[in-house]
Amino acid sequence: MENLRKIVLDQVTLGGACAVGIATTETLSGGPESADITRVLPGARSAVSFAYALDPQAIELYLSKKDRMPHERNNIEINNLASGAALNLAGFIEMKGFKSVPVIANNYYRSDTPGGLLDMMPDISQRYLAVRSGVGSFGLSGNVITPRHGAAIILGAVVTTADFRPTDPLPPKDCYCDQCRLCMASCPSGTMDKDEKTTVTLGGMDFTYSKRKSYLRCEYVCGGFTGLHPSGTWSTWSPGRFPIPEKDEEFMPALMNALATYSHWPDMGGGYYHSLSPYKMFLTCGNCQLICHPQKQERNRRYEMLKESGVVVQNEDGSLQAVSPQEGKERMQGLPPQRRALYETT
Repeated sequence: MENLRKIVLDQVTLGGACAVGIATTETLSGGPESADITRVLPGARSAVSFAYALDPQAIELYLSKKDRMPHERNNIEINNLASGAALNLAGFIEMKGFKSVPVIANNYYRSDTPGGLLDMMPDISQRYLAVRSGVGSFGLSGNVITPRHGAAIILGAVVTTADFRPTDPLPPKDCYCDQCRLCMASCPSGTMDKDEKTTVTLGGMDFTYSKRKSYLRCEYVCGGFTGLHPSGTWSTWSPGRFPIPEKDEEFMPALMNALATYSHWPDMGGGYYHSLSPYKMFLTCGNCQLICHPQKQERNRRYEMLKESGVVVQNEDGSLQAVSPQEGKERMQGLPPQRRALYETT
């Protein structure tokens, strides 16, 4: 078993993962329901967790509003890579005599929660697997951060009946999060609570990060339906300018209103299909993940880059263009009322 464990860890690293670790039923015990790996595989004993890094050059183009497409393509490719790596590793461990289940990297949800698929709850929290196994640590945002690549990673995992020995969580000194709150500053939706924290206990160890408000906030902004920061001085890559409510309960009506107009936007190029959307989706935000870099100087630079990137408007051919806040306002005011109503409340 120890030799197989070594081979498994080595295989994941050889496949391009930037970090790999192992969590077990014991090291995950006492955690939330989504930390129970036996949910996806009865009799499971361990889970192999790993991370793949996103392309920093594509992130630079994305945050500066120079080009959206390289990061969107890279994000989709790395998600597919993580899911494919999980499938490959699960098959390998199965061939060694142990039942194994690959965990899809993203966009796969439970249907047995109160709100069903709309709750967007995964079978297994890959974040919990990652922090307990030492793949990364929790940043204030609740994103998993790594010493080398920060939060700009995509997680993958395999759950198995193989009784692998666990790896240790990263020591506190390897967690660079200094509570700078740039993750919060870069989130137009206000998903992260500025005051309250969430603490989860996994195998007798506590892990803390900012409490998440309604996930509808993230669906509304990260989903691309709107993107203008409340300050009006910068935006995500979304051309939507619908107001961002202050109260959680106001987000569902806002989301439904924006969804009705979203389907009439010209195709902005690229995109992907999400299981919960009747329309093609586009990557327009994720700022909290991309801003968070291990080096504070780079973190600050990325945030300033975002703030100075301007606001996005959509041309008639569907292409997106970053302009100054004043030009963006003038462009909106110059549109015919029917077209203007596609992007903002008039």
